[in-house]
Amino acid sequence: MNQAFYSGVSGMQSHQTGIDVTADNLASINTVGFKGYTTEFSSIFDDVMGKNSMNNNLSESIGYGSYVTAISMDQSQGSLMLTDSSTDVAIEGNGWFGVVTDHGNTLYTRSGAFTTDADYNLVSRNEGFKVLGTIGSNIQNGVLTQELIEVELTEVQKQVPLTFPKDLYYPATPTSKINFYGNLGIEDVDQQMGSNVILADGEKRALKLLFSQSENQPTEGTSWDVSATVESLDGKTVYSSETGNVSFGATGGLLQNSLVSIDNGNGKLISIDLGTDRNGVISVANEATISHSVDNGINRGDLVGYDINRDGQIIASFSNSRSSAVGSIALFHFQNDQGLDRYSGTHFAQSSNSGKAIFYKDANNKSILGANIINHKLESSNVQMEVGMTELIIMQRAYSANAKSVTTGDELIQKALNMDA
Repeated sequence: MNQAFYSGVSGMQSHQTGIDVTADNLASINTVGFKGYTTEFSSIFDDVMGKNSMNNNLSESIGYGSYVTAISMDQSQGSLMLTDSSTDVAIEGNGWFGVVTDHGNTLYTRSGAFTTDADYNLVSRNEGFKVLGTIGSNIQNGVLTQELIEVELTEVQKQVPLTFPKDLYYPATPTSKINFYGNLGIEDVDQQMGSNVILADGEKRALKLLFSQSENQPTEGTSWDVSATVESLDGKTVYSSETGNVSFGATGGLLQNSLVSIDNGNGKLISIDLGTDRNGVISVANEATISHSVDNGINRGDLVGYDINRDGQIIASFSNSRSSAVGSIALFHFQNDQGLDRYSGTHFAQSSNSGKAIFYKDANNKSILGANIINHKLESSNVQMEVGMTELIIMQRAYSANAKSVTTGDELIQKALNMDA
């Protein structure tokens, strides 16, 4: 009779734990990055009473109930939800984002709901924890010093909170070469071509080419005199000028050009490339086409904002339509994810069971993510409603059955006491 109490009470305790775990899973079913837990049970050791027969291996035993042996994390991948934020990211595969709390504690999470705060720190949207990663070396004193496609991860222990300047600009690249394209035709009509010129300090000027047919024309093809000027954008100031001659063959292809460069007005030469043969400026008997030019100058650009691309790279975008990687989000791994200590619903801390955080390496010993980081998506909870509800019903039925055994044991004791009276 006492055995009924022991078995029932232990069963009620263990299944109450199971109910709590399952209920917590269901309560967090809409939490981004949440990992569900499962409760594992074992039977308390049995007393073997004997065997039915010598030829029967089945033993008669008395159980002492059950107990919880482990509460294990479900590490399966949650479904990926599409979002409209470029700073939302999800992990496809194994790995954890690293964040730092206000107290300096390092935690790990699967929730990639990130944003930039007022100081342009990359932080978790709900908690404000700073995201860990590698900051590129291409920013100095608020100036982008180099345009990068990728910022490579450094060693795992060197990861820092991703903080970027509020005021950042892309410096101007001065124009050093301009390619011209177009058709001058063969009629004795002046033609003009032009292009922007960018100086080192970002100032803009204009380069104008004026083509006039030469007085003396060749037997085949055409000859043009060309004058070039570097002017202010309003045309009121001329900074430099050059003249030359260009000649074209019978098929309209460029044969010779004596105007190859011009001073930008600040002592720097600009190469003028009219092309070769029929690739560039031509002179054929068709109606003159609209000309265009391609220069290698880049305007100064002011910071528009920061985004995250598919590789976990932090991309700075500028008003001159240029962009550059300035940082990289780190992806941490553990030898035993089950050993992580749960800090909150979606945040975990490393422990002696999990081991220290590591980075995966490629064949060249370069740190790599080891999984895919996908932008504009978030990983939803991996808890399934139908599974959770089924487990909850099973747990509740098991709890009721154990409670019934306690009630039955109490009734038997009462009857035994009455018989003794």
